[in-house]
Amino acid sequence: MLYLWLKAFHVIAVIAWMAGMLYLPRLFVYHADTPRGSIQSETFKIMERRLLKAIINPAMIVTWVLGLYLLWDGGWYKSGWMHAKIALVLIMSGLHGVYVRRLKDFAADKNTKPAKYYRILNEVPTVLMIGIVILVIVKPF
Repeated sequence: MLYLWLKAFHVIAVIAWMAGMLYLPRLFVYHADTPRGSIQSETFKIMERRLLKAIINPAMIVTWVLGLYLLWDGGWYKSGWMHAKIALVLIMSGLHGVYVRRLKDFAADKNTKPAKYYRILNEVPTVLMIGIVILVIVKPF
């Protein structure tokens, strides 16, 4: 029964992490088009920082901690599909790091990327999520 409860909380954490990973680059799109030092820019800085610190970072940590426990307890570490899933989650975590770097650039008024860059970057977590969900549900290998 504990396994199922932890699995439920893992899924909740994944949903929160993904929500943030999809929303933060949208904020970056709008932020990139605002003048530095403007009230709008300062508001975006606050929104971005709060989203990262209050939702995205904690959700990623809970996702990883519970996911690793479930991996071990369920014996999934032997499965090929799980190895592929872990690879995609590692890429997602790396993207998380890219978002942190971009947030720091915006916070220091040093963003050099155009809004189009963030529009493209916004699609990456969706593609990764599709792959992860297919691997978890279908378990193709």
